[in-house]
Amino acid sequence: MKEVMIPNGSIAVEAKYIEQVISDYRGNPFIEALPHLISPHEVIEKIAVYPKYHKSERQIEGYYRIHMIDRLFQVFQPLPMSLELENKISRALRQGYISRNPFDNKLAQGFYKDYYSKNSIGLINKDRFYSSSLGFTLIGISGIGKTSSLQRILNLYPNVIVHSEYKGSPFSMYQVVYLKLECPHDGSIKGLLYEFFSEIDRLLGTNYHEKVIRAKSTVDAMMTIMNQVVRNCSLGLLIIDEIQHLNMAKSGGSEKMLNFFVNLVNNVGVPVILVGTPKAINVLQGDFRQARRGSGSGGDMVCDRIQKDEVWDLLINSVWHYQWTRIETPLSNELGDVMYEETQGIPDLVKKVYAIAQAHAISTGKEEITPQIIRKVAKENLKLIQPMITALKTNNIREIAKFDDINLMEIDFRDTLTRTKESIKLDLKAKEMMNKGKKIKEDNLNEEKKKSSSLNDRSEAKTAQANKVVNELGGRKGKDSKYEFSKEDIRFIVEQGEKDNKNSYESLKEIGYIISFESDIFSKEVLE
Repeated sequence: MKEVMIPNGSIAVEAKYIEQVISDYRGNPFIEALPHLISPHEVIEKIAVYPKYHKSERQIEGYYRIHMIDRLFQVFQPLPMSLELENKISRALRQGYISRNPFDNKLAQGFYKDYYSKNSIGLINKDRFYSSSLGFTLIGISGIGKTSSLQRILNLYPNVIVHSEYKGSPFSMYQVVYLKLECPHDGSIKGLLYEFFSEIDRLLGTNYHEKVIRAKSTVDAMMTIMNQVVRNCSLGLLIIDEIQHLNMAKSGGSEKMLNFFVNLVNNVGVPVILVGTPKAINVLQGDFRQARRGSGSGGDMVCDRIQKDEVWDLLINSVWHYQWTRIETPLSNELGDVMYEETQGIPDLVKKVYAIAQAHAISTGKEEITPQIIRKVAKENLKLIQPMITALKTNNIREIAKFDDINLMEIDFRDTLTRTKESIKLDLKAKEMMNKGKKIKEDNLNEEKKKSSSLNDRSEAKTAQANKVVNELGGRKGKDSKYEFSKEDIRFIVEQGEKDNKNSYESLKEIGYIISFESDIFSKEVLE
């Protein structure tokens, strides 16, 4: 795509229309101007980040190597969560544009109604066919990689597309494919609206932000203006990050903002993606959640910490390759176990603990990574999060409940089970997953003129085996799965219950996973 500079705005690309395989997407310039739909293994190739690394760097002085360790934080290893998120975004974006074809007279009718209706905010036009299932919510514990995954996927799309002519007809329009905002720390609607106008001005060179401030516009007035601006710029996706900040909103403020999001979906047809930690669950358990029950995109996403399985092997192997100690330390089962114990499968902590351990080994002259060093640095350098890690280690429900950013206990089990059964089959193979990594290793060998040896064969085989998880986890589906779950696994319990004509609730309650109030640890009888 050819890049162009918008006057006083950002860099955009000129529209290049692509013939669509899916009939629903044909004849719509907003969809045809988007990049090709890509397969899961192409997604991995495009969003994975494996920075260059040379084994010869081990021989450089320690004070240089400590700086090189920061390269660890550039690593982005796609996980099943990343692939599911890409699929949802791709579908939501295109489905949202179906009902907003610029060559359909319904788009013009929407402009007219917005302009002349003083009370348009919060109303749902029943004559329209916009679906509230266009958007979804992404809830995940802190450090799981929600924001980084989201940004890597959004980077697959141009932010702004410039249209001038479509199939011989004049068609002059800016198309803002996505807009990502962060919910203000005080959860105020006014702050979010100001950020919206500021971002639009940055992208398109407009001056909406200055106008609303100069006019001292009320929140309701700004919401109406925002509706109009969203139509004017043909916004494809609106992403609101850190949605848990709505907990800080004044009485009624969070409800008003969520109702506004519902209006954008229902009346304007813009998919809204809400991203936050488990702290946001209470905010989303009202009318907004109910309005989106019939999600046609496979439901909302709930991402917990990584379990000690093939996904964990994939993650730890992807970062362990980047090692700057003089003595090379292969990844052993003991080291892997200690890393999991001290990080509890939280990707952000995995990188931090591994980086600090290397820095400690280099600065003390030990020059190798040991279980003792990993435990020591985790205890001494991550003191603030030790209570959370301890709660996760011991699986202490009462302690976990104290930390809103990691507490997923309030998630409805029925939603989780439904989402598991309806998970999308992702056609991935280990060799496709490792293409990028292998290419980097080959480039490094060429640059060093074959002075450095290839990676340890055992580590290579283990990494390749771990990568199969994306195919396995994405492809497991109900009774057709060949994977055998343990008898304590929720999925196994529910499947066995179905054979006896029991619903999920009955099966989980019978096994003791759901406790009645009378026997709950917080009941009055127990507390006394």
